[in-house]
Amino acid sequence: MRIVRFAGVMLGLALFCTVSSTHAQVPPGVYQPDRGPVEIGVGYQYQHYSGVVGRSFHDHGYNADVSLHIFDFITGVNARLAVQAEGTAAVGFGHANGTPRVVANSLFLGGGPRMSIVSRGRIEPWIHVLPGWQHFRFTQTATLGTASAFGFMAGGGLDFRLGGQLFWRVQGDYIGTHFQSNLQSNYSVGSGVAFYF
Repeated sequence: MRIVRFAGVMLGLALFCTVSSTHAQVPPGVYQPDRGPVEIGVGYQYQHYSGVVGRSFHDHGYNADVSLHIFDFITGVNARLAVQAEGTAAVGFGHANGTPRVVANSLFLGGGPRMSIVSRGRIEPWIHVLPGWQHFRFTQTATLGTASAFGFMAGGGLDFRLGGQLFWRVQGDYIGTHFQSNLQSNYSVGSGVAFYF
């Protein structure tokens, strides 16, 4: 719960900074995006986990994220390198390999920095690093049940402009989990939509 509260406070501060910075004048010759500072994205994702509590499994799930523009690291006539604060939630549903066959559900909550190249083009690349909380829930057995630990997502993607404020998103992430004093390397790929306002 401390991580969730911390992420909420950070997103609130980011929103405050964003709202107060929208009144600043943009110098002539600097690219000004024609969209709002808040982005909401939702989508499908495939997650693969290996070696988590001695099992390998994959999940099909959903993710949702909110990003708030903080500042522009580099600005130019045609583009900006923008820095945002992002909060995300990803849930997955699947089955673990092995015997007995057990249900393996996952939940990730995290927040952190995101950088994107904002331009007049139809494609906008971005990257993010999101530390947070990873939780798994398995069918209750003698050795499995629920497990929670530190986790993080690091990756990026491409947003394709569909029109106006609507984008189609493709993304891939490395998912690091830390269970039983070891770091497990996992990954996810997904697609969805993003809307700016």
